[in-house]
Amino acid sequence: MARKSLLSRFRTFLAKMLGFVLLSSVCGVLVAAFLVPQIAAAGTAVSGSINFFNGLPTELAVQPPAQTTKMLTADGKVIATFYEENRVRIPLKNMSPFIKDAVIAIEDSRFYEHSGVDPQGILRALSSNLTQGERQGASTLTQQYVTNVANEARISSGREDQVILSGQKNIGDKLREMRLAMALEKKFSKDQILEGYLNIVFFSRTAYGIEAAAQYFYSVPASKLTLPQAALLAGLVNSPSFYDPVANPENAVQRRNQVLAAMLEQRKISQQQHDGAVATGVGLKIRPSKQGCAAAAMAPYFCDYVSHLILNNPAYGADTEAREQKLRRGGLTITTTLDSRLQAAAQAQVNATAGANPAKWGAALVTVQPGTGKILAMAQNTVFLPQRGKFDTQLNFNVDAKDPNGNDLNGAGGFQPGSTVKPFTFAEWLHQGRTMTEVVDASRREYPLGFKWRSSCGKVIGGYSTKQRRAGLEAADDLQNASAGYYRKMPADYGLYNSINTATFAEAAQLDICGIQNMVNSVGLRSGLDGAPINMHQLGNLLGGTEVAPMGLAAAFATFAADGRYCAPFAVLRVADFSGRALPHQDPDCRDAVDPNVARGVNKALQDMLTKGSGVHIKPKVHSRVPAAAKTGTNNTNSATWVLGYTTGLATASFFGDALAGQKRPGQNITVNGKFYSRIDGYMIAGPQWANYMLKVAKMYPAKAFPKPPGSIVRKPAK
Repeated sequence: MARKSLLSRFRTFLAKMLGFVLLSSVCGVLVAAFLVPQIAAAGTAVSGSINFFNGLPTELAVQPPAQTTKMLTADGKVIATFYEENRVRIPLKNMSPFIKDAVIAIEDSRFYEHSGVDPQGILRALSSNLTQGERQGASTLTQQYVTNVANEARISSGREDQVILSGQKNIGDKLREMRLAMALEKKFSKDQILEGYLNIVFFSRTAYGIEAAAQYFYSVPASKLTLPQAALLAGLVNSPSFYDPVANPENAVQRRNQVLAAMLEQRKISQQQHDGAVATGVGLKIRPSKQGCAAAAMAPYFCDYVSHLILNNPAYGADTEAREQKLRRGGLTITTTLDSRLQAAAQAQVNATAGANPAKWGAALVTVQPGTGKILAMAQNTVFLPQRGKFDTQLNFNVDAKDPNGNDLNGAGGFQPGSTVKPFTFAEWLHQGRTMTEVVDASRREYPLGFKWRSSCGKVIGGYSTKQRRAGLEAADDLQNASAGYYRKMPADYGLYNSINTATFAEAAQLDICGIQNMVNSVGLRSGLDGAPINMHQLGNLLGGTEVAPMGLAAAFATFAADGRYCAPFAVLRVADFSGRALPHQDPDCRDAVDPNVARGVNKALQDMLTKGSGVHIKPKVHSRVPAAAKTGTNNTNSATWVLGYTTGLATASFFGDALAGQKRPGQNITVNGKFYSRIDGYMIAGPQWANYMLKVAKMYPAKAFPKPPGSIVRKPAK
């Protein structure tokens, strides 16, 4: 045993001696190449070493490290953050002097004296390692910065398998690191290198860089770090897991005190400061970092919608993977149109309507600003990730399934809008020169195959040419109204504000269907499933047979609120990269879509809906506080119920119904919030949801009185 022990010690000694000789040779090369290059001609051996060293790369592409992307509301509130490495880059001047002194003291005391590589440090480390059996490193802060920059570049380009950790470096790696460090010192100042190091260095899995570390461990910005806090964080970088103050507080304190001792020895702090800091406990105030829309501080579904807009946009990268990198590593600031005040009110309202219902009935609200298209609020009564006792889904009830280019938006694809599409037939009625009070025959319930519908456009819609079927687009047999007693002649506006199906068909029978088609197209209505135009030659669509997303309907009704000007809904106000450089965003996309006088006629009829029509039972009474107009809607099975209501300042779609089962569950004989409904209609649940919400927010966007329609729109002049 003694002989084995002696042999083992000899081998260890021999290995250390060989290492000493090898690293001493490296030092010699460095000294020769960097300090006294003129000795290169003194001998071929030295000259060969210098030539080898001088042949190593000197250029290091110092790209900004991955940074956290922030998504903000229009009023500056954080919606969510996105990152692969939680990092917020800050200038050196915004870091506590304690952290600068602490890192230099423990990692590289001669930082301001050497030129990237410290021969004295190498010799000191060798001596300590050989004589005391320690494992003391000799890398300067500049060398460590080089390693971090190189590894960050490998990660950014998808070469994670090529990342080189400190314990994995061979002699060639060390030589390249040294050569690059020396070149870096010629290109950047010491303070620039220190700033770069403190912004890139790894502190924990959830904190890269000193700002993120300060926020995570102490809930303060890096500028506010105290001496004991800074010393603890400076000690972390040597071994973030071993010195983790959460998992290993004793190790962390021991290392912190070692940093404090080094600071005292190097006269960075006084004895009194040292003693006071040593006597301080760990004192953590952990602020867990959460990222992505699932952890959004508000509006997770709006967040998801915006993230899909970024990921679908070629301006942010050649493919989805590149755009994902941009979102999670690019340090973007995405300022959205969302108003945090409206969002809070909308979320509170949908939760109150039908938050945790075991039957999983969906409630949704989305608000668009007339005249701009800004999406101001988007809420639904679900949670993004499964939670016990909660209704969870990642589908967004308010948006289309796909964008116009066929890219996924993670939307539910819309719901049958029912009678909320009737105003567009009425608008075309006025547009083609008819009046609001002109009498239509709502007693007719049958339009058989062969009925001579007018269709002049001759476009191919739904797979057939409309001209080919002008004589009879399809049959409409035995039309039903929601209530008996309305199968009679009546003024057109009366038919609209009372939501009479037979009145809408009576209007369409006297119009050119292509005009109704153009009206629907002009206000942006499309299928929520595939973005296709809604085929108004399919007669069921006169009563809302094709699924439409709430956001699309809100924008369409906002057209009436804006005196006939349609603005496509948009969500992204500004995007800036980490340096503040502006990147592509969304701009308002508006057009004159409806004649202003026509829009005013529709507004008048829909104001009447709230005072004497199908919305008269909606409570509370919004119109008693602000000028408002609205339209109710219910599909045939009561599985999709709506109120589309607006002021001149806000247009809101309110939905309640079967949001996930393809509207196959009838909304009949159900209980919601303890109240039983034999059947649900728009005014019953979606109505109060809209009214309660609008009463809270309408005055935030001042509503003016709607302009009155001219007399020629209301009634024909007397002969």
